[in-house]
Amino acid sequence: MVWPSRVTNSLPLSASHTLAVFLKSICQINLALFARQLRINDETPNQEMKPSISDRPDKTMNQIALNKGKSMKNLPIQRRNLEHPSSFQKRLALMLSTGTLTAGLICCPASRADEVTDWNQNLLQAAHAAGTSPLLTTRVGALVQSAVFDALNGIERRYQPIHVAPAAPRGASRRAAVVQAAYAMLVYIYPAQKPNFDAELASSLAALMDGDNDRDDESVSRGIAWGQSVADAIWAWRSTDGFTPAPPPFVGGTAVGVWRPTPPGFLPGAGPQFATMTPWALQSPSQFRPPGPPALSSDQYTADFNETKSMGSISSASRTADQTLFAKFWNSTGVTYFWNRIAVSLSAERHYTLSENAHLLGMLNIALADAAIACWDGKYHYVFWRPITAIQLADTDGNPATDADPTWTPLLTTPNFPEYPSGHSTTSGAAATLLAHVFGEDSSFTADSDGMPGVTRSFTSFSAALAEIKDARVFGGIHFRTACNDGNVCGQQVAGYILSNAMERVDGHDDDGDHHND
Repeated sequence: MVWPSRVTNSLPLSASHTLAVFLKSICQINLALFARQLRINDETPNQEMKPSISDRPDKTMNQIALNKGKSMKNLPIQRRNLEHPSSFQKRLALMLSTGTLTAGLICCPASRADEVTDWNQNLLQAAHAAGTSPLLTTRVGALVQSAVFDALNGIERRYQPIHVAPAAPRGASRRAAVVQAAYAMLVYIYPAQKPNFDAELASSLAALMDGDNDRDDESVSRGIAWGQSVADAIWAWRSTDGFTPAPPPFVGGTAVGVWRPTPPGFLPGAGPQFATMTPWALQSPSQFRPPGPPALSSDQYTADFNETKSMGSISSASRTADQTLFAKFWNSTGVTYFWNRIAVSLSAERHYTLSENAHLLGMLNIALADAAIACWDGKYHYVFWRPITAIQLADTDGNPATDADPTWTPLLTTPNFPEYPSGHSTTSGAAATLLAHVFGEDSSFTADSDGMPGVTRSFTSFSAALAEIKDARVFGGIHFRTACNDGNVCGQQVAGYILSNAMERVDGHDDDGDHHND
Protein backbone atom coordinates (compact mmCIF):
# COMPACT_ATOMS: atom_id res chain seq x y z
CA MET A 1 0.00 0.00 0.00
CA VAL A 2 1.28 3.42 -0.88
CA TRP A 3 2.36 5.18 2.32
CA PRO A 4 0.61 8.55 1.83
CA SER A 5 -2.75 6.80 1.33
CA ARG A 6 -2.21 4.60 4.36
CA VAL A 7 -1.58 7.58 6.60
CA THR A 8 -4.06 10.08 5.23
CA ASN A 9 -6.94 7.62 5.22
CA SER A 10 -6.57 7.35 8.97
CA LEU A 11 -6.47 11.10 9.61
CA PRO A 12 -9.02 13.92 9.56
CA LEU A 13 -9.20 15.99 6.38
CA SER A 14 -7.32 18.91 7.93
CA ALA A 15 -4.50 16.66 9.07
CA SER A 16 -4.41 14.99 5.64
CA HIS A 17 -4.00 18.43 4.07
CA THR A 18 -1.10 19.06 6.42
CA LEU A 19 0.63 15.88 5.31
CA ALA A 20 0.16 16.83 1.68
CA VAL A 21 1.77 20.21 2.29
CA PHE A 22 4.48 18.48 4.28
CA LEU A 23 5.33 16.07 1.46
CA LYS A 24 5.62 18.94 -1.00
CA SER A 25 7.86 20.90 1.30
CA ILE A 26 10.47 18.20 1.75
CA CYS A 27 10.96 17.54 -1.95
CA GLN A 28 13.86 19.97 -1.86
CA ILE A 29 15.90 17.51 0.18
CA ASN A 30 18.95 16.65 -1.91
CA LEU A 31 18.58 13.27 -3.59
CA ALA A 32 22.18 12.60 -2.68
CA LEU A 33 20.87 12.08 0.82
CA PHE A 34 19.19 8.94 -0.41
CA ALA A 35 22.06 7.75 -2.64
CA ARG A 36 24.51 7.17 0.16
CA GLN A 37 24.32 5.44 3.47
CA LEU A 38 23.91 7.71 6.44
CA ARG A 39 24.45 7.25 10.06
CA ILE A 40 22.08 9.70 11.70
CA ASN A 41 22.40 10.11 15.37
CA ASP A 42 18.85 10.81 16.45
CA GLU A 43 19.34 11.13 20.14
CA THR A 44 19.15 14.23 22.26
CA PRO A 45 21.60 14.34 25.18
CA ASN A 46 20.07 14.15 28.60
CA GLN A 47 19.93 17.63 30.08
CA GLU A 48 19.15 18.79 33.55
CA MET A 49 15.85 20.57 33.11
CA LYS A 50 15.55 24.09 34.44
CA PRO A 51 12.79 24.50 37.02
CA SER A 52 9.29 25.03 35.70
CA ILE A 53 7.47 28.31 36.14
CA SER A 54 5.76 27.12 39.28
CA ASP A 55 9.05 25.80 40.70
CA ARG A 56 11.20 28.94 40.40
CA PRO A 57 11.97 31.33 43.25
CA ASP A 58 9.28 33.98 43.60
CA LYS A 59 10.47 37.50 42.95
CA THR A 60 7.24 39.31 42.10
CA MET A 61 6.51 42.87 43.12
CA ASN A 62 3.99 41.66 45.71
CA GLN A 63 6.28 38.87 46.94
CA ILE A 64 3.55 36.30 46.46
CA ALA A 65 4.61 33.10 48.21
CA LEU A 66 4.27 30.63 45.37
CA ASN A 67 7.45 28.57 45.37
CA LYS A 68 6.48 24.95 45.26
CA GLY A 69 10.01 23.71 45.87
CA LYS A 70 9.72 20.98 43.28
CA SER A 71 12.44 19.81 40.94
CA MET A 72 12.22 18.67 37.37
CA LYS A 73 13.09 15.16 36.31
CA ASN A 74 15.25 14.53 33.28
CA LEU A 75 13.41 14.14 30.07
CA PRO A 76 13.18 10.58 28.82
CA ILE A 77 15.26 9.93 25.71
CA GLN A 78 14.52 7.45 23.00
CA ARG A 79 17.70 6.56 21.14
CA ARG A 80 17.64 5.61 17.47
CA ASN A 81 20.76 4.97 15.44
CA LEU A 82 19.96 4.55 11.77
CA GLU A 83 22.55 2.93 9.52
CA HIS A 84 20.59 3.65 6.34
CA PRO A 85 18.21 6.24 4.98
CA SER A 86 14.84 6.02 6.70
CA SER A 87 11.88 4.29 5.06
CA PHE A 88 10.26 7.70 4.73
CA GLN A 89 13.27 9.01 2.81
CA LYS A 90 13.24 5.97 0.51
CA ARG A 91 9.59 6.49 -0.31
CA LEU A 92 10.30 10.14 -1.09
CA ALA A 93 13.15 9.16 -3.37
CA LEU A 94 10.90 6.69 -5.18
CA MET A 95 8.12 9.22 -5.60
CA LEU A 96 10.56 11.79 -6.91
CA SER A 97 12.14 9.37 -9.36
CA THR A 98 8.74 8.24 -10.69
CA GLY A 99 7.32 11.73 -11.00
CA THR A 100 4.73 11.25 -8.24
CA LEU A 101 6.05 14.44 -6.66
CA THR A 102 7.94 17.29 -8.26
CA ALA A 103 11.04 18.59 -6.54
CA GLY A 104 11.50 22.29 -5.90
CA LEU A 105 7.89 23.13 -5.08
CA ILE A 106 8.83 24.84 -1.85
CA CYS A 107 12.21 26.07 -0.73
CA CYS A 108 13.07 24.81 2.76
CA PRO A 109 14.98 27.14 5.04
CA ALA A 110 17.47 26.02 7.61
CA SER A 111 16.09 24.15 10.59
CA ARG A 112 14.60 26.38 13.23
CA ALA A 113 15.52 26.12 16.87
CA ASP A 114 12.08 26.07 18.44
CA GLU A 115 8.67 25.57 16.89
CA VAL A 116 6.92 27.00 19.96
CA THR A 117 8.56 30.41 19.60
CA ASP A 118 8.38 30.33 15.80
CA TRP A 119 4.62 29.92 15.88
CA ASN A 120 4.27 32.43 18.68
CA GLN A 121 5.81 34.94 16.28
CA ASN A 122 3.45 33.74 13.55
CA LEU A 123 0.45 34.49 15.74
CA LEU A 124 1.74 38.01 16.50
CA GLN A 125 2.26 38.68 12.80
CA ALA A 126 -1.20 37.34 11.95
CA ALA A 127 -2.88 39.51 14.56
CA HIS A 128 -1.02 42.57 13.29
CA ALA A 129 -1.89 41.80 9.65
CA ALA A 130 -5.57 41.42 10.54
CA GLY A 131 -5.65 44.62 12.58
CA THR A 132 -6.93 42.70 15.61
CA SER A 133 -7.68 44.93 18.59
CA PRO A 134 -5.45 44.62 21.67
CA LEU A 135 -8.39 43.25 23.68
CA LEU A 136 -9.27 40.56 21.15
CA THR A 137 -5.61 39.64 20.69
CA THR A 138 -5.44 38.52 24.33
CA ARG A 139 -7.99 35.87 23.40
CA VAL A 140 -6.10 34.97 20.22
CA GLY A 141 -2.88 34.49 22.18
CA ALA A 142 -4.60 32.26 24.73
CA LEU A 143 -6.26 30.17 22.01
CA VAL A 144 -3.02 29.50 20.17
CA GLN A 145 -0.73 29.00 23.16
CA SER A 146 -3.20 26.79 25.02
CA ALA A 147 -3.43 24.55 21.96
CA VAL A 148 0.36 24.42 21.73
CA PHE A 149 0.76 23.68 25.42
CA ASP A 150 -1.92 20.98 25.60
CA ALA A 151 -0.60 19.35 22.42
CA LEU A 152 2.93 19.10 23.81
CA ASN A 153 1.77 18.25 27.33
CA GLY A 154 -0.42 15.50 25.90
CA ILE A 155 2.79 13.76 24.83
CA GLU A 156 5.06 14.64 27.76
CA ARG A 157 2.37 14.53 30.47
CA ARG A 158 4.26 16.78 32.86
CA TYR A 159 1.54 19.23 33.88
CA GLN A 160 -2.15 19.56 34.46
CA PRO A 161 -3.65 20.48 31.06
CA ILE A 162 -5.40 23.74 30.30
CA HIS A 163 -8.30 21.81 28.77
CA VAL A 164 -7.33 18.67 26.79
CA ALA A 165 -6.39 15.63 28.84
CA PRO A 166 -3.07 14.02 27.82
CA ALA A 167 -3.92 11.20 25.41
CA ALA A 168 -1.40 11.41 22.57
CA PRO A 169 -0.54 8.17 20.78
CA ARG A 170 2.74 6.61 21.81
CA GLY A 171 5.70 7.85 19.77
CA ALA A 172 3.97 11.01 18.51
CA SER A 173 6.37 13.76 17.47
CA ARG A 174 6.30 16.64 19.95
CA ARG A 175 7.43 19.16 17.38
CA ALA A 176 4.88 18.06 14.77
CA ALA A 177 2.13 18.26 17.38
CA VAL A 178 3.16 21.80 18.36
CA VAL A 179 3.27 22.97 14.76
CA GLN A 180 -0.07 21.45 13.79
CA ALA A 181 -1.85 22.71 16.91
CA ALA A 182 -0.69 26.28 16.29
CA TYR A 183 -1.41 26.08 12.57
CA ALA A 184 -4.89 24.66 13.01
CA MET A 185 -5.86 27.25 15.61
CA LEU A 186 -4.61 30.15 13.51
CA VAL A 187 -6.60 28.87 10.52
CA TYR A 188 -9.71 28.78 12.72
CA ILE A 189 -9.11 32.38 13.83
CA TYR A 190 -7.82 33.90 10.59
CA PRO A 191 -9.07 31.75 7.67
CA ALA A 192 -8.23 34.48 5.16
CA GLN A 193 -4.55 34.11 6.04
CA LYS A 194 -4.46 30.36 5.40
CA PRO A 195 -2.04 30.62 2.42
CA ASN A 196 0.51 32.28 4.72
CA PHE A 197 -0.02 29.66 7.39
CA ASP A 198 0.34 26.90 4.78
CA ALA A 199 3.76 28.24 3.83
CA GLU A 200 4.85 28.41 7.47
CA LEU A 201 3.52 24.92 8.07
CA ALA A 202 5.46 23.54 5.14
CA SER A 203 8.66 25.17 6.35
CA SER A 204 8.21 23.93 9.91
CA LEU A 205 7.43 20.34 8.96
CA ALA A 206 10.26 20.25 6.44
CA ALA A 207 12.63 21.18 9.26
CA LEU A 208 11.55 18.05 11.10
CA MET A 209 13.08 15.93 8.35
CA ASP A 210 16.15 18.04 7.72
CA GLY A 211 19.63 16.80 8.57
CA ASP A 212 20.22 15.57 12.10
CA ASN A 213 16.62 16.28 13.06
CA ASP A 214 15.25 13.53 10.83
CA ARG A 215 12.07 11.94 12.21
CA ASP A 216 10.25 8.88 10.98
CA ASP A 217 7.01 9.26 9.10
CA GLU A 218 4.82 7.48 11.67
CA SER A 219 6.00 9.74 14.50
CA VAL A 220 5.30 12.88 12.48
CA SER A 221 1.89 11.70 11.30
CA ARG A 222 0.87 10.83 14.85
CA GLY A 223 2.06 14.22 16.07
CA ILE A 224 0.09 15.99 13.33
CA ALA A 225 -3.10 14.08 14.11
CA TRP A 226 -2.75 14.72 17.85
CA GLY A 227 -2.00 18.44 17.39
CA GLN A 228 -5.05 18.80 15.15
CA SER A 229 -7.32 17.04 17.64
CA VAL A 230 -6.14 19.32 20.47
CA ALA A 231 -6.77 22.47 18.44
CA ASP A 232 -10.23 21.17 17.47
CA ALA A 233 -11.10 20.46 21.11
CA ILE A 234 -9.96 23.85 22.41
CA TRP A 235 -11.71 25.71 19.60
CA ALA A 236 -14.95 23.86 20.38
CA TRP A 237 -14.54 24.56 24.11
CA ARG A 238 -13.96 28.29 23.72
CA SER A 239 -16.71 28.62 21.11
CA THR A 240 -19.16 28.47 24.02
CA ASP A 241 -17.33 30.87 26.36
CA GLY A 242 -19.64 33.82 25.77
CA PHE A 243 -17.50 35.65 23.22
CA THR A 244 -20.27 35.21 20.67
CA PRO A 245 -22.89 36.29 19.93
CA ALA A 246 -21.99 39.92 20.51
CA PRO A 247 -24.36 41.78 22.85
CA PRO A 248 -26.31 44.90 21.84
CA PRO A 249 -24.32 48.14 21.55
CA PHE A 250 -23.38 49.62 24.92
CA VAL A 251 -23.69 53.40 25.12
CA GLY A 252 -23.33 54.03 28.85
CA GLY A 253 -25.32 56.93 30.24
CA THR A 254 -25.47 60.69 30.74
CA ALA A 255 -25.36 60.86 34.54
CA VAL A 256 -22.41 62.62 36.20
CA GLY A 257 -19.40 60.30 36.39
CA VAL A 258 -20.85 57.76 33.95
CA TRP A 259 -19.10 56.76 30.73
CA ARG A 260 -20.59 57.73 27.42
CA PRO A 261 -19.18 57.53 23.82
CA THR A 262 -16.25 59.89 23.32
CA PRO A 263 -14.82 61.86 20.39
CA PRO A 264 -13.76 61.60 17.70
CA GLY A 265 -15.69 58.46 16.78
CA PHE A 266 -18.36 58.44 19.49
CA LEU A 267 -18.37 54.64 19.22
CA PRO A 268 -20.31 52.31 21.54
CA GLY A 269 -18.39 50.46 24.22
CA ALA A 270 -16.05 47.79 22.87
CA GLY A 271 -16.10 44.19 24.03
CA PRO A 272 -18.83 44.27 26.71
CA GLN A 273 -19.09 40.48 26.44
CA PHE A 274 -15.57 40.17 27.90
CA ALA A 275 -17.03 41.30 31.23
CA THR A 276 -19.02 38.09 31.50
CA MET A 277 -16.94 35.67 29.41
CA THR A 278 -15.84 32.37 30.92
CA PRO A 279 -12.28 32.83 32.20
CA TRP A 280 -9.45 30.46 31.24
CA ALA A 281 -8.27 29.77 34.80
CA LEU A 282 -10.03 32.18 37.16
CA GLN A 283 -13.14 31.05 38.98
CA SER A 284 -15.16 34.04 37.72
CA PRO A 285 -14.62 37.39 35.97
CA SER A 286 -15.29 39.23 39.23
CA GLN A 287 -12.90 37.16 41.35
CA PHE A 288 -10.45 40.07 41.70
CA ARG A 289 -12.76 43.00 40.99
CA PRO A 290 -10.97 46.22 42.11
CA PRO A 291 -12.61 48.53 44.68
CA GLY A 292 -13.78 51.15 42.23
CA PRO A 293 -12.90 54.73 41.25
CA PRO A 294 -12.67 57.41 43.92
CA ALA A 295 -15.68 59.54 44.74
CA LEU A 296 -15.89 62.66 42.60
CA SER A 297 -15.71 64.84 45.73
CA SER A 298 -12.61 63.11 47.15
CA ASP A 299 -9.07 64.43 47.37
CA GLN A 300 -7.88 61.41 45.40
CA TYR A 301 -10.16 62.21 42.48
CA THR A 302 -9.08 65.84 42.58
CA ALA A 303 -5.41 64.86 42.40
CA ASP A 304 -6.08 62.36 39.61
CA PHE A 305 -8.13 64.88 37.66
CA ASN A 306 -5.58 67.67 37.81
CA GLU A 307 -2.63 65.37 36.97
CA THR A 308 -4.30 64.04 33.83
CA LYS A 309 -5.57 67.45 32.84
CA SER A 310 -2.06 68.92 33.05
CA MET A 311 0.11 66.04 31.84
CA GLY A 312 -2.30 64.39 29.38
CA SER A 313 -3.35 67.36 27.29
CA ILE A 314 -2.35 67.28 23.65
CA SER A 315 -0.76 70.71 24.15
CA SER A 316 0.73 70.04 27.61
CA ALA A 317 3.70 72.24 28.47
CA SER A 318 4.53 70.00 31.45
CA ARG A 319 5.09 66.75 29.56
CA THR A 320 8.64 66.10 28.29
CA ALA A 321 9.51 64.85 24.82
CA ASP A 322 10.43 61.43 26.22
CA GLN A 323 7.16 61.22 28.13
CA THR A 324 5.30 61.99 24.93
CA LEU A 325 7.31 59.31 23.13
CA PHE A 326 6.66 56.55 25.64
CA ALA A 327 2.97 57.46 25.90
CA LYS A 328 2.70 56.87 22.15
CA PHE A 329 4.99 53.82 22.26
CA TRP A 330 2.92 51.88 24.81
CA ASN A 331 -0.22 52.77 22.83
CA SER A 332 1.19 51.66 19.48
CA THR A 333 0.42 47.93 19.77
CA GLY A 334 -1.21 45.48 22.16
CA VAL A 335 -0.04 43.87 25.37
CA THR A 336 0.06 40.45 23.73
CA TYR A 337 2.78 41.65 21.36
CA PHE A 338 4.76 43.50 24.02
CA TRP A 339 4.86 40.77 26.64
CA ASN A 340 5.22 37.76 24.34
CA ARG A 341 8.22 39.40 22.69
CA ILE A 342 9.74 40.18 26.07
CA ALA A 343 9.13 36.63 27.32
CA VAL A 344 10.66 35.03 24.22
CA SER A 345 13.73 37.27 24.37
CA LEU A 346 14.34 36.39 28.02
CA SER A 347 13.78 32.68 27.43
CA ALA A 348 16.22 32.76 24.51
CA GLU A 349 18.89 34.32 26.71
CA ARG A 350 18.42 31.45 29.15
CA HIS A 351 18.33 28.75 26.43
CA TYR A 352 14.86 27.49 27.24
CA THR A 353 13.79 24.14 25.85
CA LEU A 354 10.74 23.45 23.71
CA SER A 355 8.85 22.26 26.80
CA GLU A 356 9.83 25.26 28.90
CA ASN A 357 8.77 27.70 26.19
CA ALA A 358 5.41 25.98 25.78
CA HIS A 359 4.76 26.18 29.52
CA LEU A 360 5.98 29.78 29.76
CA LEU A 361 3.93 31.08 26.85
CA GLY A 362 0.89 29.08 27.89
CA MET A 363 0.97 30.61 31.37
CA LEU A 364 1.66 34.11 30.05
CA ASN A 365 -1.17 34.16 27.54
CA ILE A 366 -3.68 32.61 29.91
CA ALA A 367 -2.72 35.33 32.42
CA LEU A 368 -3.14 38.07 29.80
CA ALA A 369 -6.52 36.71 28.70
CA ASP A 370 -7.88 36.33 32.23
CA ALA A 371 -6.53 39.73 33.26
CA ALA A 372 -8.43 41.24 30.32
CA ILE A 373 -11.61 39.48 31.42
CA ALA A 374 -11.12 40.65 35.02
CA CYS A 375 -10.47 44.18 33.84
CA TRP A 376 -13.55 44.27 31.61
CA ASP A 377 -15.64 43.03 34.50
CA GLY A 378 -14.52 46.13 36.40
CA LYS A 379 -14.99 48.47 33.45
CA TYR A 380 -18.57 47.46 32.79
CA HIS A 381 -19.42 47.18 36.47
CA TYR A 382 -18.31 50.72 37.41
CA VAL A 383 -18.84 52.37 33.96
CA PHE A 384 -16.66 55.36 34.94
CA TRP A 385 -16.22 58.32 32.64
CA ARG A 386 -13.08 59.07 30.67
CA PRO A 387 -10.87 62.13 31.32
CA ILE A 388 -12.03 63.85 28.13
CA THR A 389 -15.61 63.75 29.42
CA ALA A 390 -14.72 64.49 33.03
CA ILE A 391 -12.57 67.52 32.20
CA GLN A 392 -14.94 69.02 29.65
CA LEU A 393 -17.90 68.58 32.03
CA ALA A 394 -16.12 69.28 35.31
CA ASP A 395 -18.55 72.03 36.21
CA THR A 396 -21.16 69.27 36.77
CA ASP A 397 -19.12 67.04 39.12
CA GLY A 398 -19.83 68.96 42.34
CA ASN A 399 -16.13 69.31 43.11
CA PRO A 400 -14.96 72.95 43.45
CA ALA A 401 -11.32 71.89 43.02
CA THR A 402 -11.85 70.61 39.46
CA ASP A 403 -12.12 73.25 36.75
CA ALA A 404 -13.84 72.55 33.45
CA ASP A 405 -12.16 73.03 30.08
CA PRO A 406 -14.68 72.45 27.27
CA THR A 407 -11.91 72.35 24.64
CA TRP A 408 -9.54 69.98 26.43
CA THR A 409 -8.19 67.20 24.19
CA PRO A 410 -5.95 64.27 25.20
CA LEU A 411 -2.64 63.39 23.57
CA LEU A 412 -3.95 59.95 22.58
CA THR A 413 -7.29 59.07 21.05
CA THR A 414 -9.57 57.88 23.84
CA PRO A 415 -10.46 54.16 23.58
CA ASN A 416 -14.16 53.38 23.29
CA PHE A 417 -14.88 51.70 26.63
CA PRO A 418 -15.15 52.79 30.27
CA GLU A 419 -12.10 54.17 32.08
CA TYR A 420 -11.74 52.19 35.31
CA PRO A 421 -9.61 50.12 35.68
CA SER A 422 -6.90 50.62 33.06
CA GLY A 423 -6.76 47.70 30.64
CA HIS A 424 -3.08 48.13 29.84
CA SER A 425 -2.15 48.43 33.51
CA THR A 426 -4.20 45.36 34.44
CA THR A 427 -2.92 43.05 31.71
CA SER A 428 0.65 44.33 31.97
CA GLY A 429 0.45 43.92 35.74
CA ALA A 430 -0.41 40.25 35.22
CA ALA A 431 2.29 39.69 32.60
CA ALA A 432 5.04 41.46 34.54
CA THR A 433 4.17 39.66 37.77
CA LEU A 434 4.30 36.27 36.06
CA LEU A 435 7.55 37.00 34.22
CA ALA A 436 9.16 38.44 37.36
CA HIS A 437 8.30 35.20 39.12
CA VAL A 438 9.95 33.22 36.34
CA PHE A 439 13.00 35.31 35.48
CA GLY A 440 13.46 37.49 38.57
CA GLU A 441 12.22 41.00 39.27
CA ASP A 442 15.53 42.64 38.37
CA SER A 443 15.77 41.16 34.88
CA SER A 444 16.90 43.52 32.14
CA PHE A 445 14.97 43.56 28.88
CA THR A 446 14.02 45.70 25.91
CA ALA A 447 10.51 46.16 24.53
CA ASP A 448 9.81 46.81 20.84
CA SER A 449 6.61 47.54 18.94
CA ASP A 450 5.27 46.44 15.58
CA GLY A 451 3.34 49.73 15.57
CA MET A 452 6.48 51.89 15.96
CA PRO A 453 9.28 50.00 14.19
CA GLY A 454 12.74 51.01 15.34
CA VAL A 455 11.58 52.50 18.66
CA THR A 456 12.46 50.53 21.80
CA ARG A 457 12.26 50.99 25.57
CA SER A 458 14.78 49.31 27.88
CA PHE A 459 14.40 48.45 31.57
CA THR A 460 16.38 46.89 34.39
CA SER A 461 13.33 45.57 36.24
CA PHE A 462 9.71 44.66 35.66
CA SER A 463 8.62 47.27 38.22
CA ALA A 464 10.30 49.99 36.17
CA ALA A 465 8.39 48.91 33.07
CA LEU A 466 5.08 48.90 34.93
CA ALA A 467 5.74 52.37 36.33
CA GLU A 468 6.35 53.71 32.82
CA ILE A 469 3.22 52.02 31.48
CA LYS A 470 1.08 53.64 34.19
CA ASP A 471 2.62 57.03 33.43
CA ALA A 472 2.02 56.45 29.73
CA ARG A 473 -1.71 56.08 30.20
CA VAL A 474 -1.95 59.21 32.37
CA PHE A 475 0.38 61.28 30.19
CA GLY A 476 -1.58 60.12 27.14
CA GLY A 477 -4.65 61.74 28.67
CA ILE A 478 -6.82 58.61 28.56
CA HIS A 479 -6.67 57.47 32.22
CA PHE A 480 -6.63 58.68 35.78
CA ARG A 481 -3.88 57.50 38.13
CA THR A 482 -6.16 55.42 40.36
CA ALA A 483 -7.34 53.34 37.41
CA CYS A 484 -3.72 52.47 36.63
CA ASN A 485 -2.73 51.66 40.22
CA ASP A 486 -5.81 49.54 40.90
CA GLY A 487 -5.44 47.84 37.52
CA ASN A 488 -1.89 46.84 38.39
CA VAL A 489 -3.05 45.26 41.63
CA CYS A 490 -5.84 43.38 39.89
CA GLY A 491 -3.40 42.04 37.29
CA GLN A 492 -0.95 40.94 39.96
CA GLN A 493 -3.72 39.06 41.75
CA VAL A 494 -4.72 37.33 38.52
CA ALA A 495 -1.13 36.25 37.89
CA GLY A 496 -0.70 35.06 41.46
CA TYR A 497 -3.79 32.90 41.19
CA ILE A 498 -2.70 31.39 37.88
CA LEU A 499 0.81 30.68 39.14
CA SER A 500 -0.68 28.79 42.10
CA ASN A 501 -3.54 27.00 40.39
CA ALA A 502 -3.04 26.53 36.64
CA MET A 503 -0.86 24.17 34.63
CA GLU A 504 0.70 22.71 37.77
CA ARG A 505 3.36 20.03 37.65
CA VAL A 506 2.00 16.49 37.96
CA ASP A 507 3.84 14.79 40.81
CA GLY A 508 4.99 11.23 40.37
CA HIS A 509 4.21 10.93 36.66
CA ASP A 510 6.10 8.19 34.87
CA ASP A 511 8.60 9.83 32.53
CA ASP A 512 10.02 6.46 31.50
CA GLY A 513 6.64 5.43 30.16
CA ASP A 514 6.38 8.41 27.84
CA HIS A 515 8.67 7.76 24.92
CA HIS A 516 8.68 10.17 22.02
CA ASN A 517 10.91 10.68 19.04
CA ASP A 518 11.85 14.32 19.46
